[in-house]
Amino acid sequence: MMNRRTMIGTGAAMAASGILPRGTAASAAVNAVADAAPISLPPPIGQAERLQRLAKARGLMQANGIGAIIVESGASLDYFTGVQWGRSERLTGTIIPVTGDPIIVTPFFEKPSVEESLGIPAEVRTWNEHDEPLKLVADFLRERGLAGAPIGMEETNRFFILDKLNQQLPGARVVSANPVVRGTRMYKSPAEIALMQAASDIMIAAYRDSAPKVKAGMTPAEIGAIIEAATIARGGRPEFQLVLTGEGTAYPHGTRKPQSVSRGIAMLFDCGCSVHGYQSDISRSYVWGADPTGEQRKVWEQMRRGQDIAFAAAKIGAPAGSVDDAVRRAYESWGYGPGYKLPGLSHRTGHGIGMEGHEPVNLVHGETTPLAPGMCFSNEPGIYIPGKFGVRLEDCFYMTAAGPRYFSQPPPSIDRPFD
Repeated sequence: MMNRRTMIGTGAAMAASGILPRGTAASAAVNAVADAAPISLPPPIGQAERLQRLAKARGLMQANGIGAIIVESGASLDYFTGVQWGRSERLTGTIIPVTGDPIIVTPFFEKPSVEESLGIPAEVRTWNEHDEPLKLVADFLRERGLAGAPIGMEETNRFFILDKLNQQLPGARVVSANPVVRGTRMYKSPAEIALMQAASDIMIAAYRDSAPKVKAGMTPAEIGAIIEAATIARGGRPEFQLVLTGEGTAYPHGTRKPQSVSRGIAMLFDCGCSVHGYQSDISRSYVWGADPTGEQRKVWEQMRRGQDIAFAAAKIGAPAGSVDDAVRRAYESWGYGPGYKLPGLSHRTGHGIGMEGHEPVNLVHGETTPLAPGMCFSNEPGIYIPGKFGVRLEDCFYMTAAGPRYFSQPPPSIDRPFD
């Protein structure tokens, strides 16, 4: 099974390491797609846009009575500062005050590396191995007169940051930074939309390069390697490859049972890549090597109609959850469900997407956040029939003032899955 969030290198590394022996159909296909021409890419996000983000964040802090926010390494740190850094037991993060420039806190020996990607004016304050990094944070808040103000925590920050801050700043008033972080990241700018469009174009091109190379007997891992090679050749950074066959397509994120390609078998590709940190997420379902059965065609067409229903329900100002509700009403009228029961749609209709493959908010029952320009979502109301097969078509869209617009167009039929 290829895990849904398999990181970069899985497929191509398997080919290079000999898991795909030289001379096999799969390794030949990897070599063939690696010659594909790259797609022209937009420029990465620059300093001017990051400064606009910081200005908006300060305005949201003022509106919500927040004195500063703390953001550790991850997508939000990159979003505000440009610093691209992995998480470890050593804290690297930023403190963004309601007025004035942020600071970056990082280990002393990491300072030169952190500064390489720093994209805004910010002082880098360092700590040594025997120091407590949250003391630097507390000292900064005191300097800015913010020790008694509410301090916002980015929602993915780990517990030790809160714990150590409370030790260094007793009585600290800690609140959620969601009004600030979500209030900026959820609404994509034209530059962000352009990067996501490029990532989507690359993924579609990679599918079209790869699909003709699939042969009988290939495993999901071998097909994943082909798709990854095509993604890299087209200029994208692979983020994940999920390839399922047969009964495995009935389980949204796969099965550990052995799988391989054979004539008339159901196939599901769910893959994504990134361009300068912004992601795509596209799924395609079809039948390999034979005409679909009547049941396969019927379920595929119903699921494709589900996408249309979701797209039509995505109206400016509508609660995000209403999109999911519209799909489930239709599915239940066709005999699926009810609700999340199987056979039917066992997961949400869609998720937010941007710098991360899954971001707030989701197209899920009960989500009240109103749809607004700049929001981006997947549209994937799959239908799954345990013991048989499943169908998932996934295309992402973004909201404009005039309504939703697709990054990738849904396919016209089960016979033309990559058109």
